[in-house]
Amino acid sequence: MNPLKNRQRMVEVMFECFNVPFTYVAMQAVLALHAAGRCTGVVFDSGDGVSHSVPVCEGYCLPHAVQRFPLAGGDVTVNLKRLLQEQGVCMRTSAEMEIVREMKEKCCCVALDYEAELTGGGSSGREMHYTMPDGQIVTLSTERFRAPEILFKPELIGRDHYGVHESIFKSILSSDIDLRRCFLGNIVLSGGNTLLPGLPQRLQAEIQGLAALDVRKTVCVTCPEDRDFSVWRGGAALANLHSFSSAWISQEEYEDFGPQIVFRKCF
Repeated sequence: MNPLKNRQRMVEVMFECFNVPFTYVAMQAVLALHAAGRCTGVVFDSGDGVSHSVPVCEGYCLPHAVQRFPLAGGDVTVNLKRLLQEQGVCMRTSAEMEIVREMKEKCCCVALDYEAELTGGGSSGREMHYTMPDGQIVTLSTERFRAPEILFKPELIGRDHYGVHESIFKSILSSDIDLRRCFLGNIVLSGGNTLLPGLPQRLQAEIQGLAALDVRKTVCVTCPEDRDFSVWRGGAALANLHSFSSAWISQEEYEDFGPQIVFRKCF
C-alpha cells in the first residue's frame, strides 16, 4: 500500500540521515497480525485518515485482494460535529475539533441494531454527559451511535460506496477460494478507530449475514485490547525473532545495491 518511491526514500533516510546499521520495511497489516499471534488472516486497519482490509497468508500480503475504505476516525469526528450542530453546539476551530474527537472517544459507540436503537429499543441511545473545558455540559443521546454508523452506512453522509463490513467481505472473496474459510475465522482489528465500543460485535454480525450458511459459524472477529498500538508491538516481536536476522537490510547491502535493495528483501 506504500508507494514504491516512498519505500526507497525510507531506506535512504534511515541509512543516510540516521546511519542505522540495519533497517527493514514491513506492512502495517502484517505487523498487526503478528501482534495478534497469527500469520494468516484479514486485518482491518482503521486510523484517523483511511482504512484498509488486508488479507495476509503466511506472513505475506495478498495485494490483489486489498481493499481501501475511504472512511475512518476523522470522518466519524466530523459527523459527530455535524450532529452536535443540529442541537445548537457549534464547533469550528481546530482546538474545538480536538474536543469533538475526545467526546467521540469517551461517549460514542456502535449500535448492534441501528434501527432498534433509533426507535429507543436499545441501550446505546442512553444519555451521556460531557463537560466542556468552559464548564458547559453537552448531553449526547442518539448522537452517540449515529456518528459512527457512517462506517456501515456511508449513504447517511451522501457517500455511494459500500460499508466497512462489505469491504472486508470483498477482500475475502477476492482471495483464493481455499483461503476464504480461514480468513473468515481470523479477522483482526487494528488502529485507534476500531476501539469504538460495539464495533467488533456489529462487524461480526454483519459479516455473518453476508457469509454463506455453511461458514457463518466460523466467522470470528478478534479485537486485541491495545489494538491502537498493534503495529508497534508486532514490529517489536518480529525484530526480536532469531530467524528474522537474515531479513534485515544491512548498511553494506545498501552501499552495494542502493535503495533498490528494499524491493529484493522487503515484500
